Amino acid sequence: MEVVEVDEKELKAAGATRFSDGRHGIRIHGWDIETRKRSILNSSTRELWEKKLETCHLPEMVFGESCLTLKHVKSGATVHFNAFDALIGWKKEALPPVEVPAAAKWKFRCNPSEQVILDYDYTFTTLYCGSETIAKDADKQGGEVSKEACNLHWEDCKEKLDVVALASKEPILFYDEVVLYEDELADNGVSLLTVKVRVMPSSWFLLLRFWLRVDGVLMRLRDTRMHCTFENNVNPIILRESCWREATFTALAAKGYPSEAGAYNDPSIISQRLPVVMNKSQKLKVSSDV
Repeated sequence: MEVVEVDEKELKAAGATRFSDGRHGIRIHGWDIETRKRSILNSSTRELWEKKLETCHLPEMVFGESCLTLKHVKSGATVHFNAFDALIGWKKEALPPVEVPAAAKWKFRCNPSEQVILDYDYTFTTLYCGSETIAKDADKQGGEVSKEACNLHWEDCKEKLDVVALASKEPILFYDEVVLYEDELADNGVSLLTVKVRVMPSSWFLLLRFWLRVDGVLMRLRDTRMHCTFENNVNPIILRESCWREATFTALAAKGYPSEAGAYNDPSIISQRLPVVMNKSQKLKVSSDV
């Protein structure tokens, strides 16, 4: 994982401060940006999640208390990322299971001698692009976020992320990556959901990525990028781009690309080889009058 050493002088020059209460993150231009990384769910909590999600299937490793939170302090508007909401997205989409060759049928985390038909999306593919809430009187309530108070709304737009600006050599004031869930598909691939955040003097930027590789069969990449500049700290606008890509190993081999799973360990490198299935842009206007 990338390690970012931040100079205290750079923080001060950018008007940013670290949290003084032990939280891991940064406060800058009216935003509190925090990451929390915890261990995987214990058995009792896992059972509770299965009951709430009405399923007996969850990824091997679910980091249920890990999260990324970006809160606009004045309005209480909060964008956050967590495993439970992502798995709600998995349940909602309910994709059919990816078909694998007969010789490679698996019974996940059960008796390998049992031959069964997989009747659920064992890849845990999710349409999740993040969660939005409003924390009313957050300071008085200890910073708790109330979903009941949520009325934030993403609007479709034609604007695109400013790739040139994001590539500029600004100091990185804060960087972190949070794993939300992961499954190695019984050693037959990988299913991984992560979120990364980067904070610069002019803006914050994040990447939510779902990466799937079913060895010899399919690769799927779902990226959600968000960017917010600090030009308007009272009523900021968050721009969100979602791009979903996927391809079969057969289709990639037909184009002359490798057919071995080992050639596809880094989604960032091979993303451009995967054709786009869906691409859309949206924006969220944060109002301090909410």
